[in-house]
Amino acid sequence: MKIAVLMGDDIGYEVVPECTKVLKEAASWTGLNVEWIDLPIGKEGHEKHGNTTPDITIQELQNTDGWIMGPIGHRAYPRNDPTWVMPPIRKIFDLFANVKPVKSYKNIPSVHKNVDIIFLREVTEGMQSWDTSVSGSGEFRPNDEISIGSRIITRKGSRRIAIEAFKIARTRERKLVTAVHKEAVYRLTCGMFAEECRKVAEEFSDVQFDEIHIDTIAAHLVMDPSQFDVVVTTNQFGDILTDLGAGLVGGLGLAPGLCVGEWQAMAQATHGSAPDISGQNIANPYAMIMSGKMLLEWLGQKHNEPKASRAATLMDAAMDKIISEGLVVTRDLGGKASTKEMGDAVSIAIRDVL
Repeated sequence: MKIAVLMGDDIGYEVVPECTKVLKEAASWTGLNVEWIDLPIGKEGHEKHGNTTPDITIQELQNTDGWIMGPIGHRAYPRNDPTWVMPPIRKIFDLFANVKPVKSYKNIPSVHKNVDIIFLREVTEGMQSWDTSVSGSGEFRPNDEISIGSRIITRKGSRRIAIEAFKIARTRERKLVTAVHKEAVYRLTCGMFAEECRKVAEEFSDVQFDEIHIDTIAAHLVMDPSQFDVVVTTNQFGDILTDLGAGLVGGLGLAPGLCVGEWQAMAQATHGSAPDISGQNIANPYAMIMSGKMLLEWLGQKHNEPKASRAATLMDAAMDKIISEGLVVTRDLGGKASTKEMGDAVSIAIRDVL
């Protein structure tokens, strides 16, 4: 396996090393051979190569199986400088499916318990201009009183995100996919997305399928999230719902993520770069570590590599052990541990769950 490591910005320099530490520990116990490649991105990329998305990084990523991407501090980037942009990695590598699990723990304070949902968000089309445009922007302002944004939905994009959702649902106990849209209002765009989800549902007869409007699921998630299993939706709707889901179980520190393409995948946590706590060694490494776990899981399935799958299982069990004990966890989880101390604890726990 060849896996790249991109630190990102701010707390990326604290949480990404903990992720790679646990990954390397799990890989060593399963005998998985991994070549690790460090690449610049974000502020580091701009300082070294004059761009937040350096050509050298793009070229090297093409030769990897996947990579770990730290959080990017794009809010601090100058708006009038085209070299300071949110790295368009997902678009460049066609990483169309953003997979985000939301899971509650008994001993972590949360709005709801018994939550176990996987959200799938299409991330190469939709409203977000940096995802839908190869160049330029999906927004424009013809005069100072009017601003216009475009939304792109394709049959190809809708179908492949639906297929990914049904494949994941097939591996889970409940085997239920819920498609989220607003077809009653957006009859052409949401209508196309819904049509493709229905077609795919017919191909997966062993998986249950239902549909719900975006506003309705927002209310239902707050009232009773346990009724949902795998939720698939479009880009902007998914952007909102995944943050809502994280809020249900304890916050963005518990929100890992994986961006999946046909041949490569990128581990990237949901949360931002948190410049307000950067350098204090207090950031919760859970989301980044579990994003790395998801990457190994995907690589194991994609390459039929049981060592990668086993390493992911070990990481999952080790994190469950540390969370359930509650002794070496960060402040947001009710503990007193530093970022590094929690990462060390998870790494050591790998041996205990063999």
